[in-house]
Amino acid sequence: MEDRYFQTADRYVESLYETDKTLERVEESIRQHGMPEISVAPGYGRLLTMLVRLAGAQRVLEIGALGGYSGICLARGLGAEGKLVSLELKEEFAAVARANMEQAGFGSAVEYRIGEALTSLEKLESEGAKFDFFFIDADKGNYLNYLDYAIKLANPGALILGDNALLHGKTMDPEAKGSSPAILREFNKRIATDPRLESTILPAYDGLCIARVKGV
Repeated sequence: MEDRYFQTADRYVESLYETDKTLERVEESIRQHGMPEISVAPGYGRLLTMLVRLAGAQRVLEIGALGGYSGICLARGLGAEGKLVSLELKEEFAAVARANMEQAGFGSAVEYRIGEALTSLEKLESEGAKFDFFFIDADKGNYLNYLDYAIKLANPGALILGDNALLHGKTMDPEAKGSSPAILREFNKRIATDPRLESTILPAYDGLCIARVKGV
């Protein structure tokens, strides 16, 4: 009953909003290129835009570009001087994301770094890079490592968001096997209990963790 309730609630909420033609084109380009259709949920895409804008974020780090859907949502919240750094493992995925960002008018706002995200994060740390906002939506096996780096690279008061907190219900199912559910459970627990963070976890769609790094 609860699963049907949340699915119905998600559909109801989406029915209130007009179709976003730009993001529809992104989804179509993802399908045309045979990429995984796993972009952030539309409602959370709108939330990304709102939170970037409300936070006044000037430097945003995205871990997992895919086809540029979340990148566009993040860039929409940036001011004129804002910058998005996007990490993507695959060059071919980054090329699709870059084309979609350019078509949406945000080509000059984004910098792609290609390769293993942990390598890129290590390099960003060595460069002394700092960010105001993080969106984690990549391989689940490294979510805990990505959270560690986000905290290290965060300006005081920065926001850290992690998608797929529920992992299609697997994080709530003690019978779910594999490493990803266990890692997401630990990620969610750390988001909820790490003394350096204040946070909440939203249960809509596939779950979203939202944390603020203390210090301001």
